[in-house]
Amino acid sequence: MSNSSVELIKRIYHSFNARDIDGVLTVLSDDVAWANGMDGGHVHGRQAVRDYWIRQWAIVSPHVEPVAFENTEDGAVAVEVIQSVFDLDGQPLEGQTHGLKDKTVTHIFRMKGEKIVRFDIQDAL
Repeated sequence: MSNSSVELIKRIYHSFNARDIDGVLTVLSDDVAWANGMDGGHVHGRQAVRDYWIRQWAIVSPHVEPVAFENTEDGAVAVEVIQSVFDLDGQPLEGQTHGLKDKTVTHIFRMKGEKIVRFDIQDAL
């Protein structure tokens, strides 16, 4: 895993947590497949990712903090993150809401050049 890939992914998390949609979308491929953590499956394309986040942020306020980076055998970058979900008043949610809850998960990024082409979510083991 290159330092530039790690730095790019760190910037994605920073932009996501700051609700800077455009800061993330610029590093996604036009036809990105992005995991839909609320409903399951994936959304496809930058506009679909934008729409998904706008809908998500109208319901909950997630925060993700990367804590470990690792290359996978197939060349992806796996990032262990602590995912915290708050209500719109900034209060932690208890239990599970809309498929999201406070927990550790693994995010898998597949890249082509300097663009993210696929993003998946796995429950941490």
